[in-house]
Amino acid sequence: MLSSVMFYLSGFRNHHSTEALSGVLPIGQNSPQRCPFGLYAEQISGSSFTAGQGHNLRSWLYRIRPSVAHRADGKRVEVTNWVSQADESNTHIAFDPLRWCPLADAAGHWVQSVRTLTIAGGATSQTGMSASIATLHPDPQPVFQNHDAEMLVMPISAAITLRTEFGVLEVEVGHLAVVPRSAFVEFICEQTTQLYLLENYGTPFELPNRGAIGANGLANERDFEYPVANYIEQPIKTWVMEKREGDFREFTLDHSPFDVLGWHGNHAPYRYDLRRFNTLGSISYDHPDPSIFTVLSSPGLRAGVANIDVVVFGNRWLVADNTFRPPWYHRNVMSEFMGLIYGVYDAKPNGFLPGGASLHNAGAPHGPDHEAYTKASTSSLAPNKLEGTLAFMFETSASQRITTFAANTPERQKDYVECWESIQPASLLDSHHD
Repeated sequence: MLSSVMFYLSGFRNHHSTEALSGVLPIGQNSPQRCPFGLYAEQISGSSFTAGQGHNLRSWLYRIRPSVAHRADGKRVEVTNWVSQADESNTHIAFDPLRWCPLADAAGHWVQSVRTLTIAGGATSQTGMSASIATLHPDPQPVFQNHDAEMLVMPISAAITLRTEFGVLEVEVGHLAVVPRSAFVEFICEQTTQLYLLENYGTPFELPNRGAIGANGLANERDFEYPVANYIEQPIKTWVMEKREGDFREFTLDHSPFDVLGWHGNHAPYRYDLRRFNTLGSISYDHPDPSIFTVLSSPGLRAGVANIDVVVFGNRWLVADNTFRPPWYHRNVMSEFMGLIYGVYDAKPNGFLPGGASLHNAGAPHGPDHEAYTKASTSSLAPNKLEGTLAFMFETSASQRITTFAANTPERQKDYVECWESIQPASLLDSHHD
């Protein structure tokens, strides 16, 4: 990693200000006739100019070169398994519940390694999402710009560092990090690790409305951390790749695009420690819908229907009385892509492994396997703490398609639906109902 001690700015969508050199930020305005130190002022927006208060996202960067100078003649490159459109060319309708074992590490740089499993919507329509697995090696990596989507990444087995034009984020196992659309980012690691990668093609993530919960609980604003300005000045050959509507190209610069000496605004990369999530639940009977575990939400076109919800299942107490405590059997109007970072997921003690994934599409029935059901319906209901576990779910209002890779990879568990085969029919003469 770049440093053993890093400092961060605190607060989700706060208006942050940071300087790597004192006096870089102009006082009282954003774009003076001449910026301090001869720097260039550049605005980066994350929303339309007329977005409402609280949804209007932009930052001002003060840099050695404007980013228009971070361009060069490039060549198109093929990236085989990173899918950005949910169409008939490389995706298939998914009817049944699906599950995958952890994928084998892929060779090459991380962009080449991306293997998309599921996708809804796409880069052209600017709606929906894709869920992928990538492999990051300690080898030189390209600086990357994703013009298609906001990217959310979670390392699976080892920490990573993200160098961005806003500064540096250290991302441990158990963290997520979000990189805005079109931001320059370099992925760095000391050990090979796989990553869960979510592309959000729709509106940028925001915190879910707490409603009746009130002011506290779920993800606390102050636990979201933003980078301080950190720049590279010296000439250095830089390999750059960019993605637009699923096409890729690469070129080489004679300097670094990480040349921002200061920035201010509410639009920047950030990280969040998922283990800080303040889990809420029932202390009487039954348990709430999984929306109570929502960390981030990308709003959809209809109120109350998310483009994407990012949901986390971590350490928590189970105390509800006379209650089946794991997730119940259900069919949802939303599609669910799940992954496991570490530990065991209580509804799937077998077969759902760290680094693996599952898909339960809209309307597809699913729930605990037979072993989990039997244990939960017969065990003592004393308070029980789930520990050493961290799972997540990407939930979307659109039906997800699986890619050709996902359908054919040997890691796909073709016998997944058999985990429910041993469920016995209910006995209508059960003495419990006499």
